[in-house]
Amino acid sequence: MQTTRNHKQEKTSLGHIRVLDLTRVLAGPWCAQNLADLGAEVIKVERPGAGDDTRSWGPPYLQDQDGNNTTEAAYYLAANRGKRAITVDISTPQGQEIIRELAKQSDVVLENYKVGQLKKYGLDYESLKQIKPDLIYCSITGFGQDGPYAHRAGYDFIVQGMGGFMSLTGERDDLPGGGPQKAGVAIADLMTGMYASIAVLAALNYRDRTGEGQYIDMALLDTQVAMLANMNTNYLTSGKTPKRWGNAHQNIVPYQTFATSDGHIIVAAGNDGQYRKFVQAGGCPELADDERFASNPQRVKHRDTLVPILADMVKRKSKKEWISELENAGVPCGPINTLDEVFNDPQVIAREMCVDLPHPTAGKVTLVGSPMKLSATPIVYDTAPPLLGQDTSAVLREILQYDDDQIENLSKNGII
Repeated sequence: MQTTRNHKQEKTSLGHIRVLDLTRVLAGPWCAQNLADLGAEVIKVERPGAGDDTRSWGPPYLQDQDGNNTTEAAYYLAANRGKRAITVDISTPQGQEIIRELAKQSDVVLENYKVGQLKKYGLDYESLKQIKPDLIYCSITGFGQDGPYAHRAGYDFIVQGMGGFMSLTGERDDLPGGGPQKAGVAIADLMTGMYASIAVLAALNYRDRTGEGQYIDMALLDTQVAMLANMNTNYLTSGKTPKRWGNAHQNIVPYQTFATSDGHIIVAAGNDGQYRKFVQAGGCPELADDERFASNPQRVKHRDTLVPILADMVKRKSKKEWISELENAGVPCGPINTLDEVFNDPQVIAREMCVDLPHPTAGKVTLVGSPMKLSATPIVYDTAPPLLGQDTSAVLREILQYDDDQIENLSKNGII
């Protein structure tokens, strides 16, 4: 590899890798952030004057040291740490030439433009592999590069519906509030970013063994279908379409959420012994001896009778009391935490799932840490999500050897 950030090379997994990141919003940036966390030099390319759409997807916005809002939305901060940011107008011949030169000096190109959009700029895989034969080129779209939906725009919410997730998620149709429900975060985007990360790493490994680059075609819909896991195979094996069960389990009772006096908990009583301990902790041991509820098959059969009784029982104590008593009794349980409770949880703190990074306008920014814990090549937390275009001049000088006059001319003409 050519020039890269030397301080990342020694004790990182990907310090020898350069990634040219032409993506925006979430799926692509999430993939690129994973690679940056693992030590890769990631160069984020954005539109001059505007940048990634998520920079303005607020409030909330990061605040500066005087308490004023910056131009960095929290949404943008979530998926862009560890990157260098440059601005290039790729609709211009000069901008296209900059991207080609950078691609020639890179190992990986990530993009999430509409199908065929980069071809008109000469920045598609077929064009770039002519100048960089061993290039890894990953495209992320809503529906993939082929098929009848290929030219549709892909949105996470729509894909959650199309891919079957929402048919499985939400309260039962026969209960109040029943109906399809999306996830609280953009799971199709996030999981596509994760799968894309794996695919890029696999392609890099293959390139290192054979010298051959390749094209990676990632689609949100493909990912959403794939991640339904056992629910897919339940259907494919039985031919029966699964239904929504909300926070309940179709085969185990009680295996669901309950409201306490001050919050909610999850109780996952997987066998009759755990169920008995649960109702004993609630002061209702007779519920374990009632023949309607004594065994799991009977509890499933009489679910609609038992669950309201258990719900009344659970409301008599606080969340903290229930968690303490059930953990001591050996009944699987857990709280449903709000995010303030999550980030004050001693386990989350011990696992260092919050990191503070220096920021040029805010002084520091607090971000969520990576869940990847590697003993020999730990995650790299070196730079905050960059300001728009903050590294443009440095990247052009260091990698492409542009001089001051060239950079000034490009800036004057709105190319960068």
